[in-house]
Amino acid sequence: MTIRVLLCDDQALIRDGFRMILNAQAGIDVVGEAGDGAEAVELTKRLLPSVVLMDVRMPGMNGIEATRRIVQSGVESRVLILTTFDLDEYVYEALRVGASGFLLKDVTAAQLVEGVRVVAAGEAMLAPTVTRRLLERFAAVLPGSEEPTPPPLESLTGREREILTLLASGLSNAELGAGLYLSEPTIKTHLSSIFRKLGVRDRVQAVIAAYDAGLVEPAIRAGRQSL
Repeated sequence: MTIRVLLCDDQALIRDGFRMILNAQAGIDVVGEAGDGAEAVELTKRLLPSVVLMDVRMPGMNGIEATRRIVQSGVESRVLILTTFDLDEYVYEALRVGASGFLLKDVTAAQLVEGVRVVAAGEAMLAPTVTRRLLERFAAVLPGSEEPTPPPLESLTGREREILTLLASGLSNAELGAGLYLSEPTIKTHLSSIFRKLGVRDRVQAVIAAYDAGLVEPAIRAGRQSL
């Protein structure tokens, strides 16, 4: 099945480069381009791409608000954030509103293609160690942000709460399985159940939910010192 990609960046040169790289790959087709967030939202609803490559900083509607609107619209398109800095506060906000991961703008062609394929497959484009660093750094509500409503955890079984807690520490599926003496397919089954009960789409949103609900306490929640 062809992966349909929408490019959203206010710099035409970046869109041109990404388009050439992705269109050269078998099974990937760039179906549209947007120069700002509002256009990205409109084209996503019309073209229904598998993946939206979304820049964060753009004039007019930025990538965070565009991501929020795309996710809330109910389309199945997944958003992959493009950013300059790996611990940019905007990245965390984008993940909180529903993005499925992020890539740095200086990625190699191979990393760009891999990121698109991973997100299109329903996974999150964040290495476990990066997930932990990102969430530890920005788990506290940022100034000017609204306090999120903690998700209910009562529906989770004891095993699911245990897995979610370990997931929030940055463990991969293989590491979860090894630590709990469970197979990876069993871990994936548990994760699917956790995602469904929490109303989230992937492991990134599940980890954010764990922090929001107080299941996991960030080591630096009391302060804002850097890692």
